[in-house]
Amino acid sequence: MAATTVGEMLTRAELDLRLMMRKLWEDHVIWARCYIVSLAAELKDSKVTAQRIRRNQEDIGNVIKPFFGEAAGNELSKLLLEHITGGATVMKAAKAGNAALMEEAERSWYANADQIATFLSSINPYWPEKEMQDMLYEHLHLSKNEAVERLGGDYAGDIARFDEAVSQIIEISDIFSDGIVRQFPEHFGRQATTRTNKNAH
Repeated sequence: MAATTVGEMLTRAELDLRLMMRKLWEDHVIWARCYIVSLAAELKDSKVTAQRIRRNQEDIGNVIKPFFGEAAGNELSKLLLEHITGGATVMKAAKAGNAALMEEAERSWYANADQIATFLSSINPYWPEKEMQDMLYEHLHLSKNEAVERLGGDYAGDIARFDEAVSQIIEISDIFSDGIVRQFPEHFGRQATTRTNKNAH
């Protein structure tokens, strides 16, 4: 997906949005990693780490509310909470070596990704459903491999997957920022386009 500002300088408002979005999505993979480490080593901080991850999903929902409204922000937070809950189930099944449970959990995890992609495309025409689905599937793939390699003691592989997950999540965050700027250019000191979304607020 082409960025809104390729070949152009970012306005201050665009830069602020991009930095905030990157921070939130980087937190998403960083705290997920902390949970993977806690789960693998059976550390006592797993509960409070899970609480911190939940707060991140609420923060991501809150950041879109000024553009798409309270209900849309709450819906995104709800779907993302289901996403991290599903991820935790996949990781626990992997740790237990329960292949059947892991397969079932993955199926639900990917179904949730489909729901997120459908929702995002419904509120912003610059977030096409197939592209959203593809990037979310890649995020799940990297997250699962990171957990499996950590649990299996392949720490070099685990670190490599985490590096890939961070790079990919930055791309995701920029897609979110660019989509918002393209749909609401007047909020960012840019000329409005004629393409609008009936669901936008």
